[in-house]
Amino acid sequence: MRLTSRDFSDQQPIPEQCAFGRPGDHGEPIALAANRNPQLAWSEVPEGTRSFVLTCVDPDAPSVGEDVNQPGRSVAASLERTDFVHWLMADIPGGCRELAHGSCSDGVVAHGKRRPDGPAGAKQGRNDYTLWFKDDAGMAGDYFGYDGPCPPWNDERVHRYEFRLYALDVEALGLAEGFTRDTLRAAMGGRVLAQALLTGTYTLNPALR
Repeated sequence: MRLTSRDFSDQQPIPEQCAFGRPGDHGEPIALAANRNPQLAWSEVPEGTRSFVLTCVDPDAPSVGEDVNQPGRSVAASLERTDFVHWLMADIPGGCRELAHGSCSDGVVAHGKRRPDGPAGAKQGRNDYTLWFKDDAGMAGDYFGYDGPCPPWNDERVHRYEFRLYALDVEALGLAEGFTRDTLRAAMGGRVLAQALLTGTYTLNPALR
């Protein structure tokens, strides 16, 4: 199976319009971006595919947050990293072969998108902005669907964003809206026929852009 995008090539930068955060104006290090999901298309789908699952995960998120976005400090490239989930979508119909640019997300929604767009019948899980903003009164909420890259502006490492598409032999996984990555993994067990990976990169560090 093959996964591609007209917005970026494998191992190349994701465009700013597909990010949650962008370089700020007037000397500010960061500002909200257009937050549109990238266009994605897939081919070479195995026989017997009845649905798809799509995930987007950043494996380069800092494991310790004390230096994140702090003036005069930096997040060392050598710091241990962890996963940050940006998108979980299940029950994508087996006949679907493309998601148009901006069709599932267009703009940052304070407190999270509760009913994000997607292919008919698809279900969206919670992403990790739910945890990131939990103590921010102006942003706290349940973040469903796609919310794009916003790595620390002082991170010495360029972040990778791994879009993975899974072909499944079942039409629906029986998940409730807002499912988690762990719940999704458990439901997918023994159901995956094939998978494809497309990796984009993104940074807000002026020294790395």
